[in-house]
Amino acid sequence: MPGLRPLHSSEYPIIDTDPIFSRVIRYMRPSDFAVWLFPVALGPFYMYMMERYQPTGLPRVQYIRASKYAARLGVLAGFNMAYIRSSLRFWGFMENEREIKMYREEYRKLKAEGKPMHGTSSLPLHLQRTAASYSTGAFLNLDVFPIYNFVNHPYHGMTEGVIPEHEL
Repeated sequence: MPGLRPLHSSEYPIIDTDPIFSRVIRYMRPSDFAVWLFPVALGPFYMYMMERYQPTGLPRVQYIRASKYAARLGVLAGFNMAYIRSSLRFWGFMENEREIKMYREEYRKLKAEGKPMHGTSSLPLHLQRTAASYSTGAFLNLDVFPIYNFVNHPYHGMTEGVIPEHEL
């Protein structure tokens, strides 16, 4: 199966240089969800503190509406922060022992079912390659221009030893 060479060296094993969106979400830790909730709560709290110490004099309805918008923006920002943290583990920038165990279990299960690890795609190979080139490493600039990997393709980089040799 073709793969991409690692783009960096890391003290932790690289699990996947271009994980699909659903895998990144499934592998999130409880701490990632806590990071997600932080901006959700911070937005309305900030609005409350600003209104308390520097009142705008606007009706309460407009203050509540602004707080709701701040919370919605916090949901998006928090999701991106949690997604980045989960992706950092796939790339080996953070401790990822739990994710490696989950990846191995998923690999064994899919191998027993006769399915490929990274799924199948109905897209032609050149479009899969293009999708991989756009989404590989895109999480590093997720706060600027969010691009997620929704395409199954065979272009995934991995450190040797993530899947033991006897299981390949």
